[in-house]
Amino acid sequence: MSLNASSGVDLEVALVTGMSGAGRSTAARALEDLGWFVIDNLPPSLLQQAVQLARASDDITKMAVVVDVRGKTFFTHLSQALATLPAVGIGVRTLFLESSDEVLVRRFESSRRPHPLQGSKRIVDGLQAERAILGDLRANADVVIDTSTLNVHDLRRKVEAAFAADDPRVLHGTVMSFGFKYGIPVDADMVADVRFLPNPHWDPELRPLTGQDPVVSSTVLATDAAQRFLDLFGAQIDLVSPGYLDEGKRYVTIAVGCTGGKHRSVAMAEELGARLRLGGMEALVIHRDLGRE
Repeated sequence: MSLNASSGVDLEVALVTGMSGAGRSTAARALEDLGWFVIDNLPPSLLQQAVQLARASDDITKMAVVVDVRGKTFFTHLSQALATLPAVGIGVRTLFLESSDEVLVRRFESSRRPHPLQGSKRIVDGLQAERAILGDLRANADVVIDTSTLNVHDLRRKVEAAFAADDPRVLHGTVMSFGFKYGIPVDADMVADVRFLPNPHWDPELRPLTGQDPVVSSTVLATDAAQRFLDLFGAQIDLVSPGYLDEGKRYVTIAVGCTGGKHRSVAMAEELGARLRLGGMEALVIHRDLGRE
């Protein structure tokens, strides 16, 4: 089929993919609730036909296609299918769902389902094979979300932040606090280290509190170093944002870390998110490691 047939409306296409067990179904449901027409497990060889039918419809303006390793050999045709769309004026945004092997193994074991690629081997062997197949897609994805520490509500909020708005000139961001001792978030586009600030952990009155408590937040933000850092880091974000948009990147994850992800990073992430929203960015603030210690 040719894609040059006349279409009733402009069409947005999102490709939803990622690791098995990482939350593709939850992401797809979130997109569906946002008004996207969702097709699950579409063979890439049928992508052109699906796009043509959607463009000819007066009802479908946003289509999301879920692709995963259940397609197996179909993945060899995916790049070719995607390459045909920009030529007819259709841009594709790719959402990649990621998670750690440890978390994925635990999810598969709790559901008592085998990994689609493990065969007679271990779950972790299936995960390694899947990562090899999906490597190029992950490297070129527009949005990468690590769901290792997210619940379904957090994941829905991140998907909504990335895909809810229609304005392609608006950058959507997630500001994520984290603790370095638990590892740097794998889906971070920018990482800020605020361990140079005085640590409320050493104050017996502040130690049991978090950066969301006003007394901790005011203590962290009261220093000249914190204010200077926020000014400079905010300016850096302002500098790169137009470039992200020019390159078609509409979603950015900004990770702010301290030692445990409880005091300094939480307070700084909240303040940075507030500043970004004042500057016109759609910013969601989440705290990855809050409550872990």
